[in-house]
Amino acid sequence: MKTRKPTYFRNSLDMRDKVQVKVLRKRLRLSDDQFASVVRKSGSSISAITKEAATVK
Repeated sequence: MKTRKPTYFRNSLDMRDKVQVKVLRKRLRLSDDQFASVVRKSGSSISAITKEAATVK
């Protein structure tokens, strides 16, 4: 029996996917603590995370 691969939205971050988290954190040049704080404040939207990360730096 084949199972369907879960679909991901392009504009939201899946925190369970380690690769997505690592790539976005490296691209924004944030530490683990800074990234966690930004995600807590802004939610899972990648554009919101990017905007909030600009204020953290």
